[in-house]
Amino acid sequence: MKNVAVIGIGMGESTITPEAREFIARSEVLFGAPRMFELCNGFKGRTHLCYLAVDVAAAIAEEEAQEFAVLVSGDVGFYSAATNMAQALSAYNVRFVPGISTVNAFFAKLKMPWQEAAFMSAHGREMNVVDTVRRNRLTFCLTGNNVSKLGADLTRSGFGSVKTYVGENLGTEKELISEMTAENLTRNEFLPLTVLLFQNLKYDDATPTGLPDSRFIRLDGIPMTKCETRAIVMSKLDLRPNCVCWDVGAGTGSVTVEMALSAYRGHVYAIECKEEAISLINKNCESFYIGNVTVICGKAPIALEKLPAPDAVFIGGSGGEIDCIIKTIFDKNPNSSIVITAVTLETISMVLSALKEAGIEPEITQINVARGKRMGGSRLMEAQNPITIMSTGVKS
Repeated sequence: MKNVAVIGIGMGESTITPEAREFIARSEVLFGAPRMFELCNGFKGRTHLCYLAVDVAAAIAEEEAQEFAVLVSGDVGFYSAATNMAQALSAYNVRFVPGISTVNAFFAKLKMPWQEAAFMSAHGREMNVVDTVRRNRLTFCLTGNNVSKLGADLTRSGFGSVKTYVGENLGTEKELISEMTAENLTRNEFLPLTVLLFQNLKYDDATPTGLPDSRFIRLDGIPMTKCETRAIVMSKLDLRPNCVCWDVGAGTGSVTVEMALSAYRGHVYAIECKEEAISLINKNCESFYIGNVTVICGKAPIALEKLPAPDAVFIGGSGGEIDCIIKTIFDKNPNSSIVITAVTLETISMVLSALKEAGIEPEITQINVARGKRMGGSRLMEAQNPITIMSTGVKS
């Protein structure tokens, strides 16, 4: 059986391990990107300028040689091209040879431990840097040449003052390490091979529900789902960290914020037709350091048509289109959970009719909240409007 060593070559000539050099020396055929071959000038075998797993597998299948090596940058276990090699080369005897990654090298240069850090990569992937920084004291990031955007995302979400360590061209003669704030990332130019470490000493990994109403910025004429109702709504939604959520009729954005805090690896789409509410929702998201929310100014169901399928939906306002909104939700995901609040009997009737049409028997809860209020030297309980909460759960 042919032997294939997938080798992490670290960050450059100085970080190639003796074990890696040994496997390179014994191989007959070497695969990798052009810049990697420059680190193996003494290699006497044949070289193939390819590094995609499917191309490497096809080339090995046509070779008569028995010993092969595939070069990948950094370490084979950290956002590496090696990940796809194991499956593509399953017909051969594959061995992974670890290398020195930018992670352990950068932390060592900073004289900091890294076992409790969070790790992210912006190389060709979507990522939520804001909420990772919010939830972790240390966040290491491969930038994918997106340094300025990462800084802008953090600054826009209230994290502009977060201490940031910058590592450029690590392991090379042009290595440069600097320290600045996240906001300054938008004001400087950085080399393509740049890594970042964000240090947030005020990190908060809580996922609270029923946040006090006083925590939210308010605006006259823009409704808000109150804390007691919000707590029950969130319990009915039962969100997971990676959920895709819709908040239809988002108003002040109080449910949007709590959705985003709970679905911190997912995304929340806040749909609101009042233009004056859009900036309000954004301000409330910023005040909670949230970066996984997209606010859409539009009217449902039209504004929902291009959104990704939701796992959970809260409807706080439907504009009389509840039947079309529910149909749109279930057309995108028949298993989506929906929670709807209503104050008037007419709205309750419309919701029940729409759910019946969709074949749903809802769980109905009505809450009657009274809040303490001081009157002279005494306290009395002041009743709030009863709120009816209708929830679908997950369709079977």
